Amino acid sequence: MPAIHDFATWEQLLVLLRAEHADRLVADTGHVTGSIRSTGWSLPLGHRLPYDRQAVTRAAAPVQRALAEAGIREVLFGADISPSGQTVLHVFGTSPAVDSMSGFQSPSPGTLVLVDGVVAEPWRRLPEPVPWAVVAPSSDPALLERTLRGRLPDAVGATEEEIAATEERLGVTLTEELKALYRATRVGPAGPDGSGDWEADFAELQAAETAVGCELSSLDGLFVADASTRPYPWRYAATEAVRTPSDAAVQGLVGSPGWIAFGSNGGDTFAIDLTPGPRGHLGQVILIDHEQSIGAELYGESLTELVLNLFERSDRAGCQMQRLPVTARVGDGHDLDDVASAVHPDLEVVEIFRRSGTPLSLAPIAGLPRVRTLTAHPGTLADPLEITGLTGLEYLALGPDEWRVLLDAGAVPQGLSAASVEVRGDEHPLTVVDVANNLLALWDRPLIAHTTVTGQIGHSGLSDS
Repeated sequence: MPAIHDFATWEQLLVLLRAEHADRLVADTGHVTGSIRSTGWSLPLGHRLPYDRQAVTRAAAPVQRALAEAGIREVLFGADISPSGQTVLHVFGTSPAVDSMSGFQSPSPGTLVLVDGVVAEPWRRLPEPVPWAVVAPSSDPALLERTLRGRLPDAVGATEEEIAATEERLGVTLTEELKALYRATRVGPAGPDGSGDWEADFAELQAAETAVGCELSSLDGLFVADASTRPYPWRYAATEAVRTPSDAAVQGLVGSPGWIAFGSNGGDTFAIDLTPGPRGHLGQVILIDHEQSIGAELYGESLTELVLNLFERSDRAGCQMQRLPVTARVGDGHDLDDVASAVHPDLEVVEIFRRSGTPLSLAPIAGLPRVRTLTAHPGTLADPLEITGLTGLEYLALGPDEWRVLLDAGAVPQGLSAASVEVRGDEHPLTVVDVANNLLALWDRPLIAHTTVTGQIGHSGLSDS
């Protein structure tokens, strides 16, 4: 039996949890829940008793060692602990059908990916054609190349064959400005096999950074910043939306097959934009913020302009992402007080948070053509069966009781690509995982494994003191 399913592996941790939740565990039905990762944990500790990180580290260590031995990244657990110390421990494993990026939101096992390989709609969105876009007047490849050769007189530039090979690798044609830049400096090993003098290469890289004004990638380091380069957990990606206003210089996308990344500022990425917004220029320079999941900001109308000014710009224009009317947040402290106020033909995402007052009807948004995501916290819906009126859903997050209504009625939307079980935090993980596995079974997806381990706290000499 793997150590992760040995009661002794968990006992030190269970002792801490029992002491922390002694008041709740007086009843025979009391339980605690949490998750353990190989590199950390999410545990209900520190609410009643002083938090002792060293004690938690010692208690979690046997579980983390067992995870490492079994090659398991993370487990969700729930423990029913009686006043006498008799314990029933439930250990839930991962499943290939659970979004590995989501992590456990105890006591929820994570986002269920019902259709293998499918990503949320914003990550599938391609740029809109802007056939009238032209190169900016400030673009001057010849001037750019002369300037860089003057600043880098000893640099080795890329050959036409190397530039052509890069275009073939990327599947795009480089702009004349990018070609001019790399004709002036290849910024990388000169050997055909990628070998070279590391110190000389580093010195060349530093010189190029000074000459250009940003950390420049080598020709081999160029990449297309499409949506796949910005992975995001399903549960969050589904609630995002992309929108490009008519006066935008940059399209509000996750990524684009026309964004050619060529440098950075140490964290964010600079890219040449071949798919500009309605008011943008072909070949403009954009900045992709590493802290954002969608969109990019206009950094300069041309590479020539930026290099001549060493990337010093103060008039950058960001891509302003607007929520309403595409996405709507309903509930106390959010955008709207009711669902009716969200009605709009462009509505894509509806999130219903906890709110005062009576549960809400979904009737006002039934039949809207673009609604693809609904998240409703437990107890916020008047009638879960009204979800059948939302025929375009690809992501649905509901509480266990609401999911049960749909499951019992055979009314789970068949067009879903992903789903989540929303919890208040007090549900038993058995309940949550049972609902999750019922949903996975409908799509014939791998179930979440469940192992039950029983034992008596204190049998090995451990105490609550």
